Amino acid sequence: METCELCREGKTFRRAITMAFQPIVDLSNHTTFAHEALVRGRDGASASDVLSGVDDVNRFAFDQLCRMTALEWAGRLKPPALLSINFMPNAVYDAYNCMLATIATARRVDWPLARIIFEVNEQEAVADFDRLLVVLKGYRAQGILTAIDDFGAAYSGLNLLADFQPDLLKLDLALIKGISLDRARRAIIRHTVRMCEELGIGVIAEGVETADDSHALCDLGIYLQQGYLFARPELEALPSPHFYS
Repeated sequence: METCELCREGKTFRRAITMAFQPIVDLSNHTTFAHEALVRGRDGASASDVLSGVDDVNRFAFDQLCRMTALEWAGRLKPPALLSINFMPNAVYDAYNCMLATIATARRVDWPLARIIFEVNEQEAVADFDRLLVVLKGYRAQGILTAIDDFGAAYSGLNLLADFQPDLLKLDLALIKGISLDRARRAIIRHTVRMCEELGIGVIAEGVETADDSHALCDLGIYLQQGYLFARPELEALPSPHFYS
């Protein structure tokens, strides 16, 4: 197996981090489908502030630290369903070697691999598309679920879908906001849902903030939803989702 240069050199991410958690709800039965782990600074820094310190040298270490921190908190908090963890596609160099720490941490905290979703962020331009495909297939071989995050926001979503069909696709909040009043957005999402149905992919809408938008999404067949309407992220805790009437 190839060992990446950053692994050999032992680069580290020096800033202390923790996690906030936000539920993804299933409105078909008013349950929590998953909790997404969202990075925060231990000093109270926002995700964007923490991410501003990530560069080509420490990206791998940061990605690994986020995975392990998310799993450690899941071991403490015991989320009732799935745990969703973001990963940076350019931070993973070899699916097996880069998974070792994740697998070891999951075993240590007694968190099943089958209850992990790895979300690949579409907003990061992929440096090596073929390697990303190998990585995603490696996760699937381990029984881990996969998702494309922020679909429709930026780079390679459709190209990636042509070569790899994840378990889940998360529609970007820019497509979701105001959908109840926007015919064009509804048409785009309606056809995206149909495409995903043909490919056997579940759809999650993120950034849902109003009941009207949530109702419009349900009318389009999207019952997995995430956003401030249901709960804001809570630091080192599992917020209880609010199901509107």
